[in-house]
Order: sequence, then structure tokens, then C-alpha cells
Amino acid sequence: MTQDTLVIALIALLIDALIGWPDALYRRISHPVVWIGGLISTLDRRWNRGASRIARGALAVVVTVGAAVIPALLLTWALAPLPFGPVVLGVLAWPLVAARSLHDHVAAVAQPLASGDIPAARAAVAMIVGRDLDDGRPEPIARAALESLAENTSDGVVAPLFWAAVAGLPGIAAYKAINTLDSMIGHMSPRHALFGRVAARLDDLVNLPASRLTGLLFVAAAGSRRSWRVMRRDAGRHRSPNAGWPEGAMAGALDVRLSGPRRYHGVESPEPWLNGSARDPLAQDLLHGLALYRRAMVLLGLGLALGLAL
Repeated sequence: MTQDTLVIALIALLIDALIGWPDALYRRISHPVVWIGGLISTLDRRWNRGASRIARGALAVVVTVGAAVIPALLLTWALAPLPFGPVVLGVLAWPLVAARSLHDHVAAVAQPLASGDIPAARAAVAMIVGRDLDDGRPEPIARAALESLAENTSDGVVAPLFWAAVAGLPGIAAYKAINTLDSMIGHMSPRHALFGRVAARLDDLVNLPASRLTGLLFVAAAGSRRSWRVMRRDAGRHRSPNAGWPEGAMAGALDVRLSGPRRYHGVESPEPWLNGSARDPLAQDLLHGLALYRRAMVLLGLGLALGLAL
């Protein structure tokens, strides 16, 4: 980490926290992640066939990451020596952070859930999770939204900023390319079990430091020994090598149970519980989770500022 890369990370977080990614801007130029996703879709359509799907998938990873990193390297080379170059690079990194949009998407679930509008809450949570939530109860909706909030704090905010602080604009660009690859092809469907294997393993690797850091941010924001104990005890039970850390910390902070069995397209997935002796979360817990998230983001910004000052 250098002074310049910390400036890039801090500027990206501050701009995103203030304005997110405005709808008008999205309508005009879409979003860099959408551009990356378009490339991945093309590679998936053309290369995910025949023999050697693992090798073809690995090549798709190389092409996608290269397409994201090479422009970032050129921009860094051109802008970094300028007096306000790191600030400009931070502005360019801003679209690759999702702090505000994550909060807004989860708040869109919490508000109707708190008012008892289950259909609206279920429709909102369907925008951020893919599991079945059609039994009319509020608890599965709150649980799904809290898990998404915890996991995506790591994937969508802390990890991009971590890699920006480590390697500047190329670091955050590489991370977002890898994370988008994982979300699109890194799952165990019949089509992608082989083609997306390298993407999934690489995503697990690059998320290792940020997932632990996110858990610690939640513990610190909660000021809770229980959050620490549950995270340490239960993180390894999660099906993911990374998601259990922020989800465990969130579960302990709110004293609710997360993860656990769920259904996808009518098929039961018997996942283990985190903090399994606690109760199911409700709407009020989701609101408390959002407050915890906001405090964690303040701590993250202060940590970046402190690193810059030192």
C-alpha cells in the first residue's frame, strides 16, 4: 500500500457513499461491471463448448482480467505522475465500489418488511438473492437480506477497496473482473461446473483477506464479544471459505441465526446454521443490520484516512 493507492481507495469510497451510481449516468453509459459482464457473456457463449472446458474457462479468465487491467494500467501510467493524479484515479475507481447501492437494495427490502408488506419485500429481495421465498413468512426474507448484506459488504465494498489500496486502479479493476466472472460462470450448474472452475477458485482466493477484514469491521462496529465468538466458531461451517466470516459476525452481532437450509428452484439445499441456537431474524433485525453496516462503513473510511495520515 502507498499514499497514492490509499487516496484512490478513500476517494472511491467517499464518492460512492455520497452519490452511488446515478440513474442518469447509468442510462447514458451503463456501468463498467455491465461492460465486463458483456465480455464474459460473449466468451461463455463462444468458448463454453466441446472438450477442454476447464482450459477454455481459464483462458476466459485471462482475457477478461486483461481487458479490465490493461486500460487501468495505461490510465495509471498517464495520470499518477500528475499533481492530482491519484484523485482522478480515485474518481475512475468509484464505479467499482457498491457501498451505497448495497445499502439501498437491502433498505428496499427492510422498509416494506417492517410495514408488513410481505409481497413487496419478497419482490425486493428477489433482486439480490436467487433462492425460493414464496411461503409468505417474513423470517426467510429477513434472513436472505441479512446474508446478502453481510456477504456483499465483503464482495462489493471491502474487497474492491482492499485491492485498490494494495494496487490502485489496476487492483480494483482486476478484482471486479474476477468477482464478475465468479458471479456469472463460477457456479456448479451443469453448464459452468467445468468452464467456471478457475474463475470460482480465483474468486475464493482474492476474497480471503477482505472477508476476514469485513468480519472484523462488523465485530468492531457492533462492539460485541458475541459477534467475535460466533464468527470465530462458525465461519468454517459455511459452504463458502469466505462468506462465513462476515455472516458469522453479523449473526453474532444481532443474535440471530443465518445461513441454514434453503431452496433453489424447489430443491432443498441443506446448509449448516451460523449461530444456530439463536432465533430467526425479523424486520427489526434487518434494520439493525443496516445500522451496523453503516457504522462499519464509517470505520472503513476512518481506517483508510488513518492509513493515509500515517
